[in-house]
Formats: sequence, C-alpha cells, structure tokens
Amino acid sequence: MNSIVPLAALSLAAGTLAAQAPALPPDNAGAAARLEASPRHGEWVKVGVAPGDSVTAWVAYPERKDKAPVVVVIHEIFGLSAWVRSVADQLAADGFIAIAPDLLSGKGPGGGGTESVDQQEATRLIRELDRREALTRIRVTGLWAAQRPAANGKVGVVGYCWGGAMSFLLATDWEGLGAAVVYYGTSPESGYEAVQAPVLGLYGGDDARVNATVPAAQAEMSRLGKRFEVETYEGAGHGFLRQQDGRDGANARAAAAAWPRTVAFFREALER
Repeated sequence: MNSIVPLAALSLAAGTLAAQAPALPPDNAGAAARLEASPRHGEWVKVGVAPGDSVTAWVAYPERKDKAPVVVVIHEIFGLSAWVRSVADQLAADGFIAIAPDLLSGKGPGGGGTESVDQQEATRLIRELDRREALTRIRVTGLWAAQRPAANGKVGVVGYCWGGAMSFLLATDWEGLGAAVVYYGTSPESGYEAVQAPVLGLYGGDDARVNATVPAAQAEMSRLGKRFEVETYEGAGHGFLRQQDGRDGANARAAAAAWPRTVAFFREALER
C-alpha cells in the first residue's frame, strides 16, 4: 500500500536537508552579491610588513563566542578579487577569522594594488613578484590576524591556482604554520624536509600541468613521514571552485566535495 506523506512533512524534510547541506563559496559570477548580502563583519585593513611596506587585506570575522583560528586566503594570479573576498566570507561563516591579503599592494600605478589594474595587468605583475617578498607578506599578514583579540593564535593557509602553489611553499617555509590547503596549485620542487604542517591538496582531474607535479610531492612527503592528503576530482578542471558551472557539472561536484573537506581539515588542525 502506498502511504501519503503530508505536504507539510515534505516541506519540513526538505528544509532539514537544506539546513544540513554544507554552504559553499559562490562561483565568480555570484561573488559580489554574496558579499553584499553577507551578515558578517568584514573590513579593509592595512598590515605593516617592513619599514615602508604594507599590505592591504580584507578580513572577515565569524560569529562565535570563543576564540577562532585564522585562515589566510591566498589569491589567484588575478589578484585580490571579489571572489577571493567571498571565499574569506564563507570561511568566516564556517567559524574562522579569514584574511585575504592583496599581494599586489604597492605594485600598481601610483602605489595601488589589484584595484588599480585590469586582470591582464594583474597577471603580469604577479608573475613578476619576488617570491620571498610574497611569502613574507603572507606570513606577516597571518601573524597579524593571529594577534587579534578574537583569535586563538593558530594560523592556516589556503590558496588557489598561483595562490595554491604559494600555500604549499609556505608549508616548506613557515615553522609555526598550522595547516595548508592547496587548490589546484603546483607542488614545490624542494624543501619538503622543512614541512611541519599537514597539507591537503585538491585537484581537478583535467588539469595536466598542475597534476604532473603532484606524484613527486606525494613520494617525497611519504618518504619523510609528512602528512599530505590528495584528492583529485574526476572531470573537474583547473579553477573548479571559482568556475562551478564548468565541465558539465564536474566542477560543481568537485566544489561540493572539496569545500567540506577543507573546512574539516582546518577544524581538525587549528581548533585543537
């Protein structure tokens, strides 16, 4: 016999499932609207790095009574975009103090940053950045955030594309780093013996250039007894979190799986 489920019960069940579904950062097209509608406190700050050098950054704060860990969001080769800021906003929704530094600060016309150039020029300028300077700026920005009264003192990093490569590099360069997440970024050529933080690598299956650098990193991290978790999402392309409508649904499936894993990874490493 078929049973009839009241419409109200169906609505309640659907609402429960929606409430249980993990929230994701928006894709690129939805970033501005997400930021506009966000109930969380976000603000621009200027972080001093060295005499005569400072970095502009976007900080998003969570709503929680206890102290929160910090996650530094490292932007793509396009610079600090609205999409990167929306990722920081989602991390704040997930309970982290998220700070996204503009690594083009002072590099644009008239001492401007990403906002002073178009995407093509931002890409060119980022390719010319001094790697050591960029790593220092990211680390100092993270330490600044970790000293906020609402922070628990622990810092992780997550990066995308160019920023993903920088995230892995920071794991080889930052002794006090708590965790690193790499979204489709190339692996370092060396330095694995210095890694202390756990590393999570999230890759699109259809991203041959980046993925070619992963097996050697896995082998070296394994040989050294370092923690490097790797997930490759079948059919997804480079930049799948930013371009969730791509690859006939593969990018969306990758995003839906990768983001909850990212949040769980940071919670395990930084909340203890």
